[in-house]
Amino acid sequence: MIKKHIPNTITCCNLISGCIATYFAFQSEFQMALLFIVIGAVFDFFDGMSARLLGVSSPIGKELDSLADDITFGFAPSAIVFSYLTTFDIPHPYIPYLAFVMAAFSALRLAKFNLDERQALGFIGLPTPANALFWGSLVCGLVESGAFVAANLWWVILLTVFYASYLLISEIPMFALKFKHWGWKGNEIKYIFVISCIPLLLLFGVFSGIAFIIVWYIVLSKIAVLTKK
Repeated sequence: MIKKHIPNTITCCNLISGCIATYFAFQSEFQMALLFIVIGAVFDFFDGMSARLLGVSSPIGKELDSLADDITFGFAPSAIVFSYLTTFDIPHPYIPYLAFVMAAFSALRLAKFNLDERQALGFIGLPTPANALFWGSLVCGLVESGAFVAANLWWVILLTVFYASYLLISEIPMFALKFKHWGWKGNEIKYIFVISCIPLLLLFGVFSGIAFIIVWYIVLSKIAVLTKK
């Protein structure tokens, strides 16, 4: 049947988008790299949905999805950070390669997600698409402003890479935008997040605004954990 191949085809489109994003990252065309990460995220959203709607979920589809995600949301953002770090006057030429640590932690996060049954309605640790969108948006904003290059604060970027790598495999619960019902009660954090995204985009613009949205998502997730306690 043709329909059983539809989800895997969409997943492959995600993977191809990640490959194109990586190419643009190495060319230092960061806005195009971010654009294809966003396109990959759209494909990633619809592959699982189509599998459920068509009733053709399969083990191979699950494995293929993780492989595609590590390219689009692990390797591509690492390539963005690597290329950006090469624009700095760094003491040692091999330091920018530390950016690829994030690709390894993204793979660990995806493997953990496949085995962790606690993540049906939410996430444990930072989702790889959110991390990828953060880095694509952040670098686009920094390149546009030129602030970090002028200050030569490349070490701040690396420290943030290591912290993001930690968040990927951390035990911090983070909410997912999955609604069991559309009422306010039980969905407070989700509605606050969705509504607050609009002013953030208007204030910081589409490219830079995404980074602030991801930071806000992490903060709200931690607030949600504290309020439950």
